[in-house]
Amino acid sequence: MTVVETCPLPAGLAGAALPPLHLVEQRFAIPPAVDAAAEVERQWPFAWSDAAVPSGASVAVAVGSRGIDGIAAIVRTVVACLERSGCRPFVVPAMGSHGNATAAGQEAILADLGITAASVGAPVRASMDVVHLGDVDGLPLVSDRAAAEADGIVIVNRVKQHTDFVGPFESGLMKMLVIGLGNDEGATACHRHAITRGLSEVLTACGRALMERTRVILGVAVVENQIHRAAAVRLLPRGDWEHGESKLLDYARTLLPRLPLDDIDVLLVDEIGKDVSGAGMDPNVTGRTAGCWSVARQSPRITRLVALRLTAGSEGNAVGIGAVDVASRRLVEAVDLPATAMNDLVSCAPEDCKLPLTFADDRQALLAALGTLRPYTIDDLRLVHIRNTLSLQHLEVSPGCLPHLRRDLDVAVTEAPLPLTFDANGDLVSRLP
Repeated sequence: MTVVETCPLPAGLAGAALPPLHLVEQRFAIPPAVDAAAEVERQWPFAWSDAAVPSGASVAVAVGSRGIDGIAAIVRTVVACLERSGCRPFVVPAMGSHGNATAAGQEAILADLGITAASVGAPVRASMDVVHLGDVDGLPLVSDRAAAEADGIVIVNRVKQHTDFVGPFESGLMKMLVIGLGNDEGATACHRHAITRGLSEVLTACGRALMERTRVILGVAVVENQIHRAAAVRLLPRGDWEHGESKLLDYARTLLPRLPLDDIDVLLVDEIGKDVSGAGMDPNVTGRTAGCWSVARQSPRITRLVALRLTAGSEGNAVGIGAVDVASRRLVEAVDLPATAMNDLVSCAPEDCKLPLTFADDRQALLAALGTLRPYTIDDLRLVHIRNTLSLQHLEVSPGCLPHLRRDLDVAVTEAPLPLTFDANGDLVSRLP
């Protein structure tokens, strides 16, 4: 965007006091990381034994837009295993409308993830062309043409909780089959039907039908731990897909980091972005969501959410900004409105890209949020500062938070409280790793 006109800060707020913040650490029980590519290699003979794919078969390897731990190495290993099995693999983007709903944009996203023809040893065939495979219960079935016309499909994805719905399959293999490989047309159709039927119902019905009407062979599912390293990798033949993905989702739910208190006056977020969460900020962490078809969450209860900047990796896609109450100008000026609009139109959530109140710098944005709270004192104000919703091992909390820290979590105060520091431009100098 061009220069944004900002809101004036009321004179009465300009000199308001800010609380000092304690640096705290959440001590998670973190499962050890695994070598994801080595796990693919180890499990391949068992998973492939019943594939019944003829020699020389063309196989589409479907890859999404997420920065999964070791994703390039995983895809390279899948390609190598397919070639040893006598197949002719190629890579297809499976990311719905991402990349501005263009083939070039989606191929660029894969390249940013380290996935190119040269790096993985197989051609990349990016196209928005789709085929229509009928319908199920009134729901259209749409698939990427290159994948649908291949002799087989292998889907690679992370399994985790979805940002907007709850069900037996959330963010994982089934979603990539239905929405990712549906390109922008299939993704839009699913989200429109979700307004009345819920995305879980749509995803389950369409996924099961597409399993029957496409040549899905295998799913490569990754679960990441609390510090975003691969903690489990499973190769799931199509016959084990539903049960296997559901079990992995249950495991992933136990690993989701959360905020250490349920009632927060202000959540101060250094950055939001598509590379942080498909929703910019994970609603499983913030409790905030904007889409009309999204599931409502009871906690945490956050009165005001302040966001300061957009990640570079988001490339201007500010999905999730509609859940922000107050922003710094540097966040809003980084927004690519066409890219954000495309994302939100396809997901049928235009409310998700509404722009928040915007102030000239980080300090003014925070002061403005404080001016819209309950009556409080510096001693009882509950202010929480995080880098983003992926990075919750270290965070800062005001003294008023300490009596309210959840007793079921292992949270340790690691330093005495220090004042917030701002540079000459009024922008926050964050000490969070």
